[in-house]
Amino acid sequence: MIPGKKIYFSSDYHLGVPNYTDSRIREDKVVAWLDEISKDAQEIYLLGDLFDFWFEYKHVVPKGHVRLLGKIAELTDSGISVNVFVGNHDLWMRDYFPIELGVNVFREAIERDYNGKLFFIHHGDGKGPGDKGYKLMKKAFSNAFFQWAFKWIHPDFGIGLANYFSGRSSKKTRHKDAVFLGEEKEWLAQYARRKLEHKPYDFFVFGHRHLPLEINISATCKYVNLGDWISHFTYAVFDGEELKLLKWT
Repeated sequence: MIPGKKIYFSSDYHLGVPNYTDSRIREDKVVAWLDEISKDAQEIYLLGDLFDFWFEYKHVVPKGHVRLLGKIAELTDSGISVNVFVGNHDLWMRDYFPIELGVNVFREAIERDYNGKLFFIHHGDGKGPGDKGYKLMKKAFSNAFFQWAFKWIHPDFGIGLANYFSGRSSKKTRHKDAVFLGEEKEWLAQYARRKLEHKPYDFFVFGHRHLPLEINISATCKYVNLGDWISHFTYAVFDGEELKLLKWT
């Protein structure tokens, strides 16, 4: 790492819900946070579900969120590496973000070594035991034929319909996701423990749960869940030695 620089992580903005006004307020907070951390950020990781729904047609992207998109482009133009993970709500990202915004887009988990500390990073959806219904749905939504068929729906109808059902899904699952299950029952912590049996990771960083969590899964390894920017406004920062979960105010 560059001396004096830091690595930042955040997740789950779900911009677009519950309405334009509330979403804009959250977007402004995200942009203000990105502006502030740009002073000492070496890299920024955005771990998915930036939008409550996102679909890229060949020549069309969803309306709105220009302040966030503009800020990300500004960060990458300044030389800061921005890494975006595809979440379960913005599953249909294609090449718009890499081409227009200059970000790195990841669909699978990645490993990164910073100052000798090994990170395992992913949005978190589909990991761990259970949740078979979602895993089946993700497989269907990731299917090339399904995506090909959806793109032929006119955007005015297709995006509107998708936003409606995505919003309903978010409303139903968000409160369920944000309930702490206990250190032994948290499924992403269980997943991390299994991965730790095969490789000596120092940190597991996930989103998806909408719940800020720090769980020591061994004497030398910590699982961090980033929470969200709907209720918690939390993020993590690595200064080269420690990974801390903080709240933006």
